[in-house]
Amino acid sequence: MAKSDNAQDKQPEFIDIRSTESSKTGVAGALESLFRKHTQLCFSVALTPLIFLCLFLMSVAIVPGVALFHFIQEVTKDYAPVVQYLGVGISISVGFFLYGLSIIFLAPLTNWLLRLKIKPWRGHWYSLDSIPWFYHNALTYLVRYTFLDLITPSPLNILFFRMMGMRVGKGVMINSSNISDPALITIDDHAIVGGSATIIGHYGQKGVLILAPVHIKKGAMVGLKATVMGDVVIGEGVIVPPDKILLPKTRLADNEKIEP
Repeated sequence: MAKSDNAQDKQPEFIDIRSTESSKTGVAGALESLFRKHTQLCFSVALTPLIFLCLFLMSVAIVPGVALFHFIQEVTKDYAPVVQYLGVGISISVGFFLYGLSIIFLAPLTNWLLRLKIKPWRGHWYSLDSIPWFYHNALTYLVRYTFLDLITPSPLNILFFRMMGMRVGKGVMINSSNISDPALITIDDHAIVGGSATIIGHYGQKGVLILAPVHIKKGAMVGLKATVMGDVVIGEGVIVPPDKILLPKTRLADNEKIEP
């Protein structure tokens, strides 16, 4: 395996995860030091807006469904109960899909408005730099756990990942919603991500949070339920067997054969 030249490797090798003092200066340093001295309280305060943000996005996304529900109720109010019940059932089911189609655009829009540009990084879990990563993944998971499985695989799930910052080539098939850190992932032309495969652009090492890119090159395939962790490069034409785990810093040459 080749030594990685990612940006996070240029950071100091040793990070004292028990230190309560920040290496930053000025207001940012004082704030980060406060975070580390009172981690639970301060991070709860920092991430509480995220809860309200997600609730707001879900509320906005469900508005078309609510409007349809009230419309159907009004239209069927003079009909027999069975017609009213059928109308309500249809409005609820269609309303859910309207929610889904709304949320797959609202989450990336929010990600863009907040300028959550996630880049390779290595540092203390309790850092100001880690907060955008929390928000980026929370927006990804909001869609993933409420709707994404229902449009996987389809052009819509690829559109969502692209809008969240993933670089996706032509003819790519992504048959999984188990993806974190889309802004750190590149999938080249005609590559395939198999059913329930997991791709994550981060990992923890001795208490240190590491954000690192994943690159799946042209024509490669990640098999069923395989796991690809951060700081992995899969060469062109490589087939990753089902259930295989590719650990950080794995480098697979073009057309390399992998044992199951």
